[in-house]
Parts: sequence; C-alpha cells; structure tokens
Amino acid sequence: MSSLATTSLFLFLLNRWIQYGYFPLSNLYESLLFLSCILLFAYQVLEYKTQSRIFGGIILPIVLFINGFAELTLPLEMQKASALVPALQSNWLMMHVSLMMLSYAILILGSSFSIIYVGGAIMLEYYIKRSPERYFQYQESLRKQLNLTRDQFLSLSSALTPQPSSQLAPYVINLEALYKEEEDIIKQTRINFLSQLDSWSYRAISLGFPFLTIGIIAGAVWANEAWGSYWSWDPKETWALITWLIFAAYLHLRLVVGWDGKTPAILASIGFFVVWICYLGVNFLGQGLHSYGWFA
Repeated sequence: MSSLATTSLFLFLLNRWIQYGYFPLSNLYESLLFLSCILLFAYQVLEYKTQSRIFGGIILPIVLFINGFAELTLPLEMQKASALVPALQSNWLMMHVSLMMLSYAILILGSSFSIIYVGGAIMLEYYIKRSPERYFQYQESLRKQLNLTRDQFLSLSSALTPQPSSQLAPYVINLEALYKEEEDIIKQTRINFLSQLDSWSYRAISLGFPFLTIGIIAGAVWANEAWGSYWSWDPKETWALITWLIFAAYLHLRLVVGWDGKTPAILASIGFFVVWICYLGVNFLGQGLHSYGWFA
C-alpha cells in the first residue's frame, strides 16, 4: 500500500511538471507532496534493508499528517498550479528547493528517530530503576502461592543454602532463575533496539546535513542573482542557519567529542521542531522574501 502511495505521488508531481513546464516546488502544496514522496521512498528503502516494520510506525504518521494538512487545510486556490513569479523563473529553483526539501525530509527522519530514542531511553531507565521493586513483588506473589513465610521463602530461594531440606527449593530456585533470565532478555532487547535506532538516526542526520549545507549555499547564490545580496537575514534564512547550527552541533558531539546516546539525541530531537519551524512556521507569518505561494 505504501509503495502504491509513493508511486501515485511521484506520478502526480511528474504530471504537474510536464503539464506546467516547471519543477513542482513553487508553492506550499507542491512542496508538501514532494516532502511526503521523499519520506515514503525513504520508508520503502529502510523497510527493505532492515526487514522491519518499526519504521512504518514512525514515518507513516508523519506522512499522514503532511498529506492531511495539504489536502484538507490548504484552500483550493493554493493547491492549483499558477504562473511562476519572476524571482522563481530560474534554474536555481530545482537545485535549491529540491535540495532543501530533501534535507528537510532526511533530517525529519533522523530527528524523529532521536525523539523515539529519547523516549525509549527514559522508559528503559525507569524500567531498570524499578527492577528491585518488581523482583520483590514477584517474590511476594510466589511466596503467597506457596503459603510460606518470608524467612522460609528466602531460605529456599537462596542458592547458597547447601542441600536444601525442602523439595520446594529446586522449584523456587528454578522459577527465580527464569524470572531473572526473562528480565535480562527484556532489558537487552530494549538496549539493542535503542542502539539500532540511535545508529539510524545518526546515519540519517549525517546524510541530510550535507544536503542542507549545499542547499543553503545554492540559495545564497540564487539570492544574489535575484535580489543582489547573498544573505538578507530573511526569517527563512535565519531559521535555516539555526537548523544548520543545531545539526552541526549534533554531528560535532558525535564525531569530535565522541558522545552518543541520550545527550546528542536530545539535541537532534530539538532539531525536529526547528526543521518544522524553518519549513512551515516562518511562512505562516507571511513575511520575508520566501513567502511566494504560502500564506502571504
């Protein structure tokens, strides 16, 4: 089903490109569909490489939100193709905007993985913290089922007791060993899952960051051609720089400082919201040089 959605979006954008003669990234509606198409394609690749459906639970809700916003929220006038304004009638449209949208999609993927990682790490810490409490509750439940006092149960469950006199001792010891083994398996499974998620987040951000960098540089060159200045501190440009700095700091922590785990993931999680502010938030103001086709 997701492959059908990816193909449908791709064909829709391709038809729009052929029909109107320009790369379909001139307004909010087209960019949202383009972003959805990239995210769906990335989902197909990840699912094929990992043979895991966990990525669908992360990516597909984002795509559903994007398409719901594009189809149900935007007015019909904004969904229609129209003639490009003079500033957009340039070959830089394809290079700059496509690179920025590609970087947004990949960074959204990587940072969303980091959000799941942070949440999972907090839950794992809480799970480990409550291990003694769960173990005590398990012992109490088993003790009551066997109708033993606390001292009797501890005597039976102690592996240090030589030649236990009760026939219940091997039974209790085996049950406690099974419980501890199950706890270790659950904990190790969660650790392995979080480690893989952290790795995929790092890979995605490492891939998206160069696209963001090249996209910003291409945008600066295009801005100089269109407006006579490489950098105007437009709201979009400012937030693009903030986005770049956040993910640059994340990669610095991973590559130079050598950190991994929750601290860099928290920074990448902040980047998730910053990307959305850069992509959508500043355009809701209808101000600046990047307001073409948005809410201006």
